[in-house]
Amino acid sequence: MPRTFLIDTDTASDDAVALIMALRSPDVHVAAITVVAGNVPLEQATRNALYTAELCGSSVPVYAGEARPLMRPHQSAQWFHGRDGLGDQGYPPPVRKRESKHAVDAIVEVISANPGIVVVTLGPLTNIALALARSPGMVKNVSRCVVMGGNPCTEGNVTPAAEYNMWVDPEAARAVLRSGFPIELVGWHLCRGEANLTAADIDHVLSLDTDLARFAINCNRTAMEANRLQTGEIGICLPDPTAMAIAIDPSISTRSSRHYVDVETDSELTRGITVVDRLGVAADERNRAVWEPLLGKGPNALVHWEIDIPRWKALLYGLL
Repeated sequence: MPRTFLIDTDTASDDAVALIMALRSPDVHVAAITVVAGNVPLEQATRNALYTAELCGSSVPVYAGEARPLMRPHQSAQWFHGRDGLGDQGYPPPVRKRESKHAVDAIVEVISANPGIVVVTLGPLTNIALALARSPGMVKNVSRCVVMGGNPCTEGNVTPAAEYNMWVDPEAARAVLRSGFPIELVGWHLCRGEANLTAADIDHVLSLDTDLARFAINCNRTAMEANRLQTGEIGICLPDPTAMAIAIDPSISTRSSRHYVDVETDSELTRGITVVDRLGVAADERNRAVWEPLLGKGPNALVHWEIDIPRWKALLYGLL
């Protein structure tokens, strides 16, 4: 029986590939796609989600949500993904329209109606935080909450300290991490290095000669160049598809561990950093003088540290 997913996304180029993976997976039923402002403004992100679903031949309902973070102005990542979020390739507008219901209402209803649902978040956590504030009891219906976000114990991609999704709305990220959701944190580091789609990987995807394969590469052309300028790595980095791969097949993660994780909201220097208590010091009575506010905080997230890169790429190829 297919597993039920709810996907919350700020649909740009890597999100679109992640959506394709879920919509094409034979053992996954996507009950809803909810959209939040992030990589691109809300209207563009919603348009991109609808267009991607249409490419997959899917009638999954798409709901638009919050157009700005909880407490801050919206700051996009169009410099990375292109003005339209899909590499400025000139894709036509979608035929289908978004649903009239607000994404936050849809999240509450879909999760409440589907015990055991898997929630996958690909953007800032604004919609999810507001849904939790409205219905904290829905946590019990979620079997896994796979969060693409954060930079556990490594550098950031929007500031030296922080990864974009957490940095854009750190208050929402903190609320979700403290909610009791069964969080699985898939950090930005997992799409780097050999996990990039290399020139050979790109040639292989294009050789599949499908509309979805061509779209997956072409909508990431701008992101590929931005990746080169930012990191010096030659290839397409795909953080959201990496997270989706783990959501679809948890065994793709080869090393993970549970820790207390929180997000910095106040510091100008480290706003949005994901602080991982890797040594368990927050729960250690010997650190009472330093950690009094957090003392006794046990693990609240499963942090994924490493993946089987050939298997993640093979899963992607098969679904394209």
